[in-house]
Amino acid sequence: MKLSVEFPSVAYREGPVGITKLARAIEDIGYDQLDMFDHVLMGYPTENRSAPMYPPQMPIMEALMMLSYAAAVTDRIGLGTEVLVLPQRQPTLVAKQISTLDTLSGGRVRLGVGVGWQESEYEALGEVFGNRGQRMDEAIAILRAYWQDERVDFDGDHYQIEAMAMEPKSPQGGHLPIWIGGNVPRALQRVGELGDGWLATAIEDVDIAKKCMQKIHGYAEAAGRDPSAIGLQMMLDVPPRDEAGKQFYTNPDNVLRRAALVKEAGFQWGALNATAMFQAGYRSVDALIDQLGILHSKLRSELA
Repeated sequence: MKLSVEFPSVAYREGPVGITKLARAIEDIGYDQLDMFDHVLMGYPTENRSAPMYPPQMPIMEALMMLSYAAAVTDRIGLGTEVLVLPQRQPTLVAKQISTLDTLSGGRVRLGVGVGWQESEYEALGEVFGNRGQRMDEAIAILRAYWQDERVDFDGDHYQIEAMAMEPKSPQGGHLPIWIGGNVPRALQRVGELGDGWLATAIEDVDIAKKCMQKIHGYAEAAGRDPSAIGLQMMLDVPPRDEAGKQFYTNPDNVLRRAALVKEAGFQWGALNATAMFQAGYRSVDALIDQLGILHSKLRSELA
């Protein structure tokens, strides 16, 4: 099983030196992937909307800028988003940003995308929330066209492009993987029809996870695609909501048991949430590095 670490924005508290130290340590420990979650901002509750699932004051570093910084201080580890809220961003600009990141990192990028859930964030960015799924599908097609085609023409319901070129092509070019997040039915269909992989949130019942995988494979076959070519990654635990939830990452055996179940279900990747480790009490970069090392050693020795 390959292992990804969702990088904690909260590491910014120790400045550039701390972020550099943590990114390099994740690579040196032996993890396969460094992922960044994406939110630009969080909304306060108002008369017209309820409180978001995360506190408005939660520190969030911009995902692509953080990955660019991580690319500059690492050499081998994969770099990705888990997940970039694609429809709230302009797809031509995203295509250029990701292509540039792939070029400067030597072809290490995996783009994870999702439709998001926070309507107020869309509004603050001047984008429409209600048609985000339709725009997501068009945006994925636009990204791939820019990465592989010499000339790009696109006539969609929401985006139009006429006779444009995007150069240089990055090392991965049109093969740069796009993995899709989400567990709802339309997200599973989108993975099967358009995605190179599925980024699943933690599904506690592995039988449900298997059914989701079967649906993805069915959509892939219906679209004339090879289901076995679609990668599978799952978060090993949900974000902690209470004190009991914060204990997951304090006991390596908890993580091992969960990773073993995820692997047995057919997932090739497991993702560890370093922000949840911070919430569990590992409040410094050094403490996070130590626990990530312990967990990696346990997982590699038992799941090899």
